[in-house]
Amino acid sequence: MENSKTTNWKIDSAHSDVAFKVKHMMISTVTGYFENFDASIVSDNESFNNASFKFSAKTESINTKDNDRDTHLKSDDFFNSEAYPELTFVSKSFDGESLVGDLTIRDVTKEVTLNVDINGVAVDPYGQTKAGFEINGQINRKDFNLTWSAITEAGSIVVSDKVKLIIDAQFVQQV
Repeated sequence: MENSKTTNWKIDSAHSDVAFKVKHMMISTVTGYFENFDASIVSDNESFNNASFKFSAKTESINTKDNDRDTHLKSDDFFNSEAYPELTFVSKSFDGESLVGDLTIRDVTKEVTLNVDINGVAVDPYGQTKAGFEINGQINRKDFNLTWSAITEAGSIVVSDKVKLIIDAQFVQQV
């Protein structure tokens, strides 16, 4: 019997971060953020099991605290923000811990699995019901045609192929 009571949740971007980490020259880690993003959840239970997650980020909004690097990341060597202004994720399944879905970057869509910690649901001082999530995972950037590469004189790789995703998300229940 299908439950007709679904709950819609919208991301609270003021209380959320969408970040990634990449090894630079294999000796340090660079962190970047997407400043402009949107996400929603549709759930029919409080555990969020089998909930549907949708996410998008504007590739032009990338911020690594270095203008030259950000410009390079927006270029065709990486995201090609002009031709592909958004990256998207649409879930296929969620069991309370593993979120499986299709991630699209540029013109490539691949299935990825992300780890999810549900931090709980609480009512804020203004009467809004909020849900908190920590989502993380790892992708290979070359799977999405982010193939630019360079080698230092000493033979070190400048940018790792592995990209860690770290998303701290707070959602507001829509009434």
